[in-house]
Amino acid sequence: MKVRWTRESLIRLREVKPYISKDNPQAAAKFLDKIINLAESIKENPEKGRIVPEITISNIRELLYKNYRIVYIIKKESIDILTVFEGHKLLEKDVIN
Repeated sequence: MKVRWTRESLIRLREVKPYISKDNPQAAAKFLDKIINLAESIKENPEKGRIVPEITISNIRELLYKNYRIVYIIKKESIDILTVFEGHKLLEKDVIN
Protein backbone atom coordinates (compact mmCIF):
# COMPACT_ATOMS: atom_id res chain seq x y z
CA MET A 1 0.00 0.00 0.00
CA LYS A 2 1.27 3.46 -0.85
CA VAL A 3 1.33 6.50 1.46
CA ARG A 4 0.28 9.71 -0.28
CA TRP A 5 0.54 13.22 1.16
CA THR A 6 -2.34 15.57 0.38
CA ARG A 7 -1.70 19.18 -0.47
CA GLU A 8 -3.17 20.17 2.91
CA SER A 9 -0.78 17.88 4.77
CA LEU A 10 2.27 19.23 2.94
CA ILE A 11 1.24 22.82 3.63
CA ARG A 12 0.77 22.08 7.34
CA LEU A 13 4.06 20.20 7.51
CA ARG A 14 5.90 23.18 6.01
CA GLU A 15 4.33 25.45 8.64
CA VAL A 16 5.83 23.40 11.46
CA LYS A 17 9.48 23.95 10.52
CA PRO A 18 9.76 27.75 10.95
CA TYR A 19 8.03 27.54 14.30
CA ILE A 20 10.47 24.98 15.68
CA SER A 21 13.47 26.49 13.86
CA LYS A 22 13.24 29.64 15.96
CA ASP A 23 14.76 27.77 18.88
CA ASN A 24 16.83 25.11 17.13
CA PRO A 25 17.05 24.66 13.32
CA GLN A 26 18.71 21.24 13.58
CA ALA A 27 16.02 19.99 15.94
CA ALA A 28 13.37 21.21 13.50
CA ALA A 29 14.84 19.15 10.66
CA LYS A 30 15.02 16.05 12.87
CA PHE A 31 11.48 16.63 14.10
CA LEU A 32 10.11 16.82 10.56
CA ASP A 33 12.08 13.72 9.55
CA LYS A 34 10.53 11.85 12.47
CA ILE A 35 7.00 12.93 11.50
CA ILE A 36 7.58 11.92 7.87
CA ASN A 37 9.10 8.55 8.82
CA LEU A 38 6.28 7.84 11.26
CA ALA A 39 3.68 8.66 8.61
CA GLU A 40 5.44 6.52 6.03
CA SER A 41 5.52 3.60 8.48
CA ILE A 42 1.72 3.46 8.40
CA LYS A 43 1.88 1.34 5.25
CA GLU A 44 3.21 -1.55 7.34
CA ASN A 45 0.15 -1.51 9.60
CA PRO A 46 -2.53 1.00 8.51
CA GLU A 47 -4.68 0.46 11.57
CA LYS A 48 -1.95 1.15 14.12
CA GLY A 49 -3.18 4.70 14.65
CA ARG A 50 -6.19 5.43 16.79
CA ILE A 51 -9.55 6.47 15.40
CA VAL A 52 -9.78 10.28 15.50
CA PRO A 53 -11.91 10.93 18.60
CA GLU A 54 -13.84 13.93 17.30
CA ILE A 55 -14.89 12.15 14.11
CA THR A 56 -15.13 8.43 15.02
CA ILE A 57 -14.96 7.14 11.45
CA SER A 58 -13.06 3.86 11.46
CA ASN A 59 -10.89 4.50 8.40
CA ILE A 60 -9.81 7.99 9.54
CA ARG A 61 -7.04 7.56 12.05
CA GLU A 62 -4.18 9.43 13.63
CA LEU A 63 -0.74 8.90 15.00
CA LEU A 64 0.57 11.12 17.75
CA TYR A 65 4.13 12.37 17.88
CA LYS A 66 5.07 14.65 20.74
CA ASN A 67 2.46 17.42 20.56
CA TYR A 68 1.45 16.82 16.91
CA ARG A 69 -1.28 14.77 15.28
CA ILE A 70 -0.79 13.03 11.93
CA VAL A 71 -4.26 12.36 10.53
CA TYR A 72 -4.73 9.90 7.69
CA ILE A 73 -7.44 8.01 5.82
CA ILE A 74 -7.18 4.37 4.85
CA LYS A 75 -8.40 3.83 1.29
CA LYS A 76 -8.57 0.70 -0.82
CA GLU A 77 -5.34 1.39 -2.72
CA SER A 78 -3.58 3.97 -0.56
CA ILE A 79 -3.19 5.71 2.74
CA ASP A 80 -3.62 9.46 2.41
CA ILE A 81 -2.07 11.75 4.99
CA LEU A 82 -4.78 14.39 5.43
CA THR A 83 -3.09 16.85 7.76
CA VAL A 84 -0.51 17.41 10.47
CA PHE A 85 -1.27 19.82 13.29
CA GLU A 86 -0.74 20.64 16.93
CA GLY A 87 -2.37 18.20 19.29
CA HIS A 88 -4.26 20.74 21.39
CA LYS A 89 -6.43 21.64 18.39
CA LEU A 90 -9.44 19.75 17.09
CA LEU A 91 -9.51 18.33 13.58
CA GLU A 92 -11.39 20.63 11.23
CA LYS A 93 -14.02 18.57 9.44
CA ASP A 94 -13.40 20.23 6.06
CA VAL A 95 -10.00 18.52 5.97
CA ILE A 96 -11.65 15.13 5.49
CA ASN A 97 -13.89 16.17 2.59
